[in-house]
Amino acid sequence: MELTNHVAIVTGGASGLGRASTELFAKAGASVAIFDMNEEAGEALASELGDKAIFCAVNIADEDSVIAAIEKVMDAFGAIHICVNCAGRGGGATKTLSKKGPFPMDLFRDVININLVGTFNVITLVAEKMALNEPNAKGERGVIINTSSIAAYEGQRGQVAYAASKGALVSLTLPVARDLAYYGIRITTIAPGLCETPLLGALPAEVKEGLAKDVQFPKRLAEAEEFASLAEHIISNPYINGETIRLDGGLRMPAG
Repeated sequence: MELTNHVAIVTGGASGLGRASTELFAKAGASVAIFDMNEEAGEALASELGDKAIFCAVNIADEDSVIAAIEKVMDAFGAIHICVNCAGRGGGATKTLSKKGPFPMDLFRDVININLVGTFNVITLVAEKMALNEPNAKGERGVIINTSSIAAYEGQRGQVAYAASKGALVSLTLPVARDLAYYGIRITTIAPGLCETPLLGALPAEVKEGLAKDVQFPKRLAEAEEFASLAEHIISNPYINGETIRLDGGLRMPAG
């Protein structure tokens, strides 16, 4: 599927990996809907990108919020062909058991609710609209890309909630691909390593060098544009489906 003349939703699209994807898609000729909770950043980016971009204030874990935003996209652009799910949250450096006591269940539920339930909420609702599309010459009606993490495979100490939420996204990729195959909708997950997002980008150079010491090559943090570039390739390659792709420079995280 091409980006040109197609409609893409990017959740978490106002910053980090989502913003890089939003900008690349718009540059490639797609109409882009930015789903984010940061209204100031989202409106500013949509204004910067012009008539082919809109901003929707969305809480992905709230079904009504996502439904309303999707209807806004349909009203503005008439269809949805692509969805890249970047919205999520960290898990906090909280251990299963520490001197402070057991892991607080409210925190665990919140991480799972946003990263897993919220992402699946978006998947189901965009798939419903994608199924209405006329298939292209290769039979495709839509493409969905989720964002997991290498923590899904090598979760460190204190990452139990985050790793669980991201591991679940890996696990659901193939069954969702099987569920949506009938409709000509593909789904793939990207599992980034350490990335130059706003959270890590503000760290001093020497700290980032320390974080990157176990990366094989290139020995640095990933750039958000590299995530966007991989997403673009997945969209354009009709035979990538039901898989999770690591984007980590060969990094395998230690216990922490």
